[in-house]
Amino acid sequence: METRNLTCINCPMGCALTIEMENGEVTSVSGNTCPRGDAYGRKEVTNPTRIVTSTVRVKDGEADMVSVKTAQDIPKGKIFDCVRALKGVEVQAPIHIGDVIISNVAGTGVDIVATRNVER
Repeated sequence: METRNLTCINCPMGCALTIEMENGEVTSVSGNTCPRGDAYGRKEVTNPTRIVTSTVRVKDGEADMVSVKTAQDIPKGKIFDCVRALKGVEVQAPIHIGDVIISNVAGTGVDIVATRNVER
């Protein structure tokens, strides 16, 4: 039996989780104070994912950069591919929250979206 210890990042409580695994399958999660901790622990040891945040350049805008993020979490192994896809991207103002900056980033099926407005 394998034991993994993690800190839950789903809420500010930061519960210390203990995940027991057997043959690659989660058998138990303990230490969580809410159901989200159980779900996080199970997912983190079997299929870890992350939200990626960054910025891209804006052309002719009131700001030179706009913050962006993945619309959903992506596999942890695709983070660097996602960041590489953002390198050199420049968008034309105006930009609005939720505008798709890159569709299907790094073949993940997830879009990169703007997280703030930038007017001309």
